[in-house]
Amino acid sequence: MSEEKIKAHHLSADQVSEHFDVDPQQGLSDQEAKTRLEKYGANELNQEETTTLFQKFVEQFKDFMIIVLLIAAIISAVIGIIEGEGISDAIIILVVVILNAIMGVFQESKAEEAINALKDLSSPEATVRRRGEFRTIDSKELVPGDIVLLEAGNVVPADLRLFESNSLQIEEAALTGESVPVFKDIETLEDEEVGLGDRDNMAFSSTNVTYGRGLGIVTATGMGTEVGHIAQMLSSADKQVTPLQRDQENLGKTLTKVIIAIAIITFVVGYFFKGMPFVTILLISISLAVAAIPEGLPAITTIILSIGTETMAKRNALVRTLPAVETLGSTQVISSDKTGTLTLNEMTIEKVFYNNEIHEADEDIDLELPLLKAITYANDSNVDSQGKITGDPTETAMIQYALDKDYPLKENLSAQPRVGEVPFDSARKLMSTIHKLDDGRYVVAVKGAPDQLLQRTDQIILNGEVQSLDDKMKQDILDKNNEMARQALRVLAGAYKYIDELPNELTTETIEKDLIFAGLVGMIDPERAEAAEAIQVAKGAGMRTVMITGDHAVTAQAIAERLGILKAGEDNSSHVITGAELNELSDEELAQKVTDLSVYARVSPEHKVRIIKAWQTNDVTISMTGDGVNDAPSLKQADIGVAMGITGTEVSKGASDMILADDNFATIVAAVEEGRKVFSNIQKAVQYLLSANLGEVMTIFLATLFGWQVLEPVHILWINLVTDVFPAIALGMEPAEVDSMNHPPRSKDQSFLSFGVMPSIIYQGILEGSITLFIYWFGRYVYASGQLGYDVNSHLAINMAETMAFATLGLIQLFHSYNVKYIFKSLFSQNPFNNKFLNGATILSGILLFAVILIPGINTFFDVSPIGVEGWSLVIGAAFLMIIVVEIIKAILRANKIDEKYIRTIHK
Repeated sequence: MSEEKIKAHHLSADQVSEHFDVDPQQGLSDQEAKTRLEKYGANELNQEETTTLFQKFVEQFKDFMIIVLLIAAIISAVIGIIEGEGISDAIIILVVVILNAIMGVFQESKAEEAINALKDLSSPEATVRRRGEFRTIDSKELVPGDIVLLEAGNVVPADLRLFESNSLQIEEAALTGESVPVFKDIETLEDEEVGLGDRDNMAFSSTNVTYGRGLGIVTATGMGTEVGHIAQMLSSADKQVTPLQRDQENLGKTLTKVIIAIAIITFVVGYFFKGMPFVTILLISISLAVAAIPEGLPAITTIILSIGTETMAKRNALVRTLPAVETLGSTQVISSDKTGTLTLNEMTIEKVFYNNEIHEADEDIDLELPLLKAITYANDSNVDSQGKITGDPTETAMIQYALDKDYPLKENLSAQPRVGEVPFDSARKLMSTIHKLDDGRYVVAVKGAPDQLLQRTDQIILNGEVQSLDDKMKQDILDKNNEMARQALRVLAGAYKYIDELPNELTTETIEKDLIFAGLVGMIDPERAEAAEAIQVAKGAGMRTVMITGDHAVTAQAIAERLGILKAGEDNSSHVITGAELNELSDEELAQKVTDLSVYARVSPEHKVRIIKAWQTNDVTISMTGDGVNDAPSLKQADIGVAMGITGTEVSKGASDMILADDNFATIVAAVEEGRKVFSNIQKAVQYLLSANLGEVMTIFLATLFGWQVLEPVHILWINLVTDVFPAIALGMEPAEVDSMNHPPRSKDQSFLSFGVMPSIIYQGILEGSITLFIYWFGRYVYASGQLGYDVNSHLAINMAETMAFATLGLIQLFHSYNVKYIFKSLFSQNPFNNKFLNGATILSGILLFAVILIPGINTFFDVSPIGVEGWSLVIGAAFLMIIVVEIIKAILRANKIDEKYIRTIHK
């Protein structure tokens, strides 16, 4: 059971205490805590149901194409038994189906990990005030109304309304996307609908306390917390059907319609027009239907996808589900979290202001400059023996900057040790430290918010000279501060002064006055060096990148302009929206407006899911990239969720379809290229198999009308085994076409049969069947009877013709495997033998095909006979004609620019 949800940030601490009927100084009694635990339940997330291996295996058989194959296996078995040919065809189909299911289960064997990973984030223990005393309890026993103590290093055990905060800072990046720890206070927030990232008086479950101390009242536990809300969103997120799954479903339905039509036409023509016996023509019709089914396609598709996963893994993209490999290739929009994905998630000083000038961080700096002392002395970061800096990201950035300039920090602090401090306070936004000098005096180092610090300064150091600081100079400094802030920099000021003796009390009133202004530092969580380039590559490939972040709108817009998501120098305000503004839009309004928006700032996990759904409403295939807990629901909702492997939380990884092992945004673009290659290769396999099957069906269908026995069942079976499977798998290893990233991603209404594939299948299948039938006619009526002197109707003439037709159809398909490398381009536009796997598959299949004709004993089993050198010359020449004719047709199509109607190219 979950507690009643209240907007605790909008209530005072006293109101929250009254609501939960608790005295903050005493806490709950043991009996009351027990009663509430029974009422609200344990402070833990619900366990998501997992799917067993058997359930996963059964799930594989729900695919429409698989169902068609199972029906075909049953029909094949019945026909085989009736005709006394056995059930070998049915067994082969069943083996293919079962192997396909096993491979699918193997790839998707990991159970859903997201909810379990969320549970792992929770704190195992909590310090709680019960009956006026603090004690440590299992965090599962926390209840609404409990008083919890937070200290540096703690994981927040539940959602809390703070009522005491002593320099408390909490790192919330995984939940809100905020790249730096948040300073917490206890003031009531006037805005009832303020976003998570701005609820400074709240502490949220599973976030980390990095500094200070605080006390809070538990307002929500378990599934009632913000993390629990994310868990609920994960459980209820729609399971997206991938483009590949959709295409396979549609292809299966299309093939079924075609196959049924073929069977009906064959039966009608044979029975009503040719007067064939009912049972005979019925069996022929069903045999033709079974022959038309590319039974190897599901297995070949799975193998091609598996090959794609291995290739992606080598490029640091780890795919968790097979269909995700191809989904990337059809991605139209990449929505990416900013912090840790597009940026490094580490603060870095970029600009420094001193001597009335802004300097780039990479410029040399005078090590005697007081600004360096101010930002490194008034600093709580630690540097260990290995040189690793730990602490608040803004403070570590200052230390790193100084050390990069070879500033002797350790020596200086040893000579001028800290003897006092005025800790940071979120109200005054300053921090001061006091250090003893050799001459007995003291130096005060101060850093903090520029506007607050300038109120306490009356002098400035310029080029080594201390001068008075008037109001105009202060305004000039604030203008420089605003200039850097507009560039998305977080600006802090440094100041100092010397005093002769320590005051009795170290307070802001005694220490932080009459200061000498030293300068400003502007820092930022910098964009990844490769991210901007990758975004441009994605743009060149027709994909759009949108940025989703918990940062403020100004910062988000500036980063987007630096990355190239927005054009720099233009008014981009209409392309940026905040979470508060999103709340004002209905889902329908957002769906209409989403195509104009590129940057989303101060958003919550719910907003991210709404954004993904809005794009999907527009029939756009969208990927989501993120690393935090707050990204998990949108990662699961997206067509493909991409998590960071290094900085990503286990929650985000569990909700994703793919993990970037190197946390590199550019890897996404590389994976997109691989995904496009996978789709292209599956498409080639589809074109190859369907055109081959059409050729077989046409051969048998027309031969039946002519009263010929062109191919026997064993011939069709061997051709399908030898010339279908190996070349089709090898086509899955085709290298990416050089212009694959010059085309826009395919839309949801484009499938394996798009881009000119369907008409290619038709004309190439007709061509295969025509050549085969011609060779049968030539072999029987010209070669066997004319040159060899056999009687046209003799077994020898018919067997010779059947053998030549069998060899021709098999070789045609082997030659044709090279045709399908390109739909419209010439086979010879590049090295036709650049796929060593296809070369090997062709040679192997050719050997197996020749073997059943040439090896005594085996050829008897297949009812074929040697055809002589002249016969082989006819067969090979006719088969090679397939390449020549297809090349001529492609040239005609290109000359008439028909290819441009099917394939669009992005002009860069």
